[in-house]
Amino acid sequence: MEKPRLFAHIPDDDLLSYGVPAEWLDDVSQATEDTLFDLAEHLPQEAAEALLDLATGVMPQVATVAPEGADPFNHPDAQRRFRVLTNVDELERALEFPWEKWTVFLHPAQRQFVERAANGPTRISGSAGTGKTIVALHRAVFLARQNSQAQVLLTTFSKVLSNALKTKLQQLASNESDVYNRIRVHSLNEIGDELYTAVFGQPNITSPDLIRSLLQSAAAEVAEHRFATRFLFEVWSDIVDARQLKTWEAYRDTPRLGRKSRLSTKQRNLLWSIFERVRAELARRHLITWPEMFGRISDHFTNGGERPFDFVVVDEAQDVGIAEMRFLAILGSKRADSLLFTGDLGQRIFQQPFSWKSLGVDIRGRSHTLRINYRTSHQIRSHADRLLPTSLSDVDGNVENRRGTISVFNGPAPAMVCFDDSDEEIAAVGEWIARHLQNDLQPHEVGVFVRSDQQVERAQAAVEAAGAAAITLCDNVETTADHVTVSTMHLAKGLEFRAVVVMACDDEVIPLQ
Repeated sequence: MEKPRLFAHIPDDDLLSYGVPAEWLDDVSQATEDTLFDLAEHLPQEAAEALLDLATGVMPQVATVAPEGADPFNHPDAQRRFRVLTNVDELERALEFPWEKWTVFLHPAQRQFVERAANGPTRISGSAGTGKTIVALHRAVFLARQNSQAQVLLTTFSKVLSNALKTKLQQLASNESDVYNRIRVHSLNEIGDELYTAVFGQPNITSPDLIRSLLQSAAAEVAEHRFATRFLFEVWSDIVDARQLKTWEAYRDTPRLGRKSRLSTKQRNLLWSIFERVRAELARRHLITWPEMFGRISDHFTNGGERPFDFVVVDEAQDVGIAEMRFLAILGSKRADSLLFTGDLGQRIFQQPFSWKSLGVDIRGRSHTLRINYRTSHQIRSHADRLLPTSLSDVDGNVENRRGTISVFNGPAPAMVCFDDSDEEIAAVGEWIARHLQNDLQPHEVGVFVRSDQQVERAQAAVEAAGAAAITLCDNVETTADHVTVSTMHLAKGLEFRAVVVMACDDEVIPLQ
């Protein structure tokens, strides 16, 4: 059956106004879903993006015509292709840097979000590949350039991702030493630890395993309950510790957003008696948790402590926890536009939902969505979009509308393969990796990801079956040349590879029960 023509109803004058050359009008009028991307490769980028907009139900902007006498290089379409250097010194600085520097190029459609002044915290959203991290990087540099004495923090939830941000920042701004030296790039835990140590001394952070052990011991002392240790740990982590609840009244009155089970007052009393025992034991051992560390330093700043940063830019903000969000709200409160967040609610898989507004981050009216995808092919993005609704909303009612996002390039469709057992899967993935390495990829350009630590050994076995060396990411280990990267999904966020395997997608693993 012949597929419908996408643009048969669009007048030629409209197509010309979108930048379609006259000699291509007939081809455009005949385009279908199957031929669109082949056609787009032959058209000017502005025209191709306009057609992709039309195909997804979005009305594109008419190409603007520069007024007579205007500098043609100031036109947004020219800025996609040209970098105008104003003097010899600037040219010399540009030539000193490798080609990788240009991978942090800012598309003109993104520039407005980098340079826009705001009267409060701002959030930039968009699906994976729309350039949120590039906006965050350029925003940090822009703020340092515009404010000659300002200190800027660029932060995110993991050390692996913060190291990737450091590399990109070096590519973008290390030739401007005054700007570069006033931008600090750290994971949230790193900067929290540093600021806490400066005020209170080195924190003695407890481990998750010890918390589980203390919960188990405390539960054994409380009669009449049937709570599993796993459930106790989830409530402790997501509610009690995250919100730093210190009294029964505070715990009783806290809404249980996102929790599946309803608890009676008696059950909550029993739970609180367990958590009280854990708190007392941690205090006796002079141990604190990460949320407690952030809580103490937040209280210090609230009570008059000098905030060390004028601006704070947060990447992958959807995975910031409650205690960290309160810390950021206080840390970034020097100026009205001190806080910028980039993230995607559709990628929030590590945090229970909570109200940003209740913690001092009100982004109403200052939430914007990026819709042009530069790094993810149409096929991969379309496949991923099937897993999410067309719009998502946070607890405060801010809506992210994902409808109308377009990818600017074509590629092979992702392959979905099922296996009878893990041995068959390991062999097949190993063969797939080996085939790519024999053809055109380097080991560090391949990533193998699993849902949690329990499946990492399967990923390592697949790399070994390919005859390659693997490196497993953690907070202290980064991607390495000549090694295939193995990681949990948590640490993969924000990183980029040319070929990716997501394996061990077993029942009750994705999604985790």
